[in-house]
Amino acid sequence: MKNTNTETDKVGTTEAAFLLNISTARLRLLLRQGRLKGAKKVKRFWVIPLNSRGMPEITPGRRGPQGTWNKGFRTGNTFIHVLRREIDYNRDHSTSLPAISVKQGDRNDRCHEVEILGNCKIVYRPHKPNRSQAGGARLWIEVEPEVEIIRKFFRDMELDENQAQGSS
Repeated sequence: MKNTNTETDKVGTTEAAFLLNISTARLRLLLRQGRLKGAKKVKRFWVIPLNSRGMPEITPGRRGPQGTWNKGFRTGNTFIHVLRREIDYNRDHSTSLPAISVKQGDRNDRCHEVEILGNCKIVYRPHKPNRSQAGGARLWIEVEPEVEIIRKFFRDMELDENQAQGSS
């Protein structure tokens, strides 16, 4: 079988951790142990090759339990919810807590902004709520498993806006 890996079939630590569904700290530990096949350090950054399935390959450890990292493609859709209660709380208390919830499998992250790099759909079901969220959301964004999602977090936005208005 011919090796079809090219320079684009390599990722950094953040992308590799996302693909394997593990933390970046765990991935860096595996890198220090030399357990990622073909991983090389270029200056300060790790370059990790992907196999034919688009996943980094990890060699199994010699002892302890078997690894629980994601060995295949993600199978479940990602659900993105806008948290109305957080928006109301931020308005009433002049805060800027994250008001977007991104749910992928068992993982639930909150953030201020989400960039979806692919197809998605917005679903509104007032009579059939999504029970995967507390309270049962009636409006959500659904993203296919292979689509990458970038989460962004911000500092207190009011401070930044006030400073910008005051400098004009």
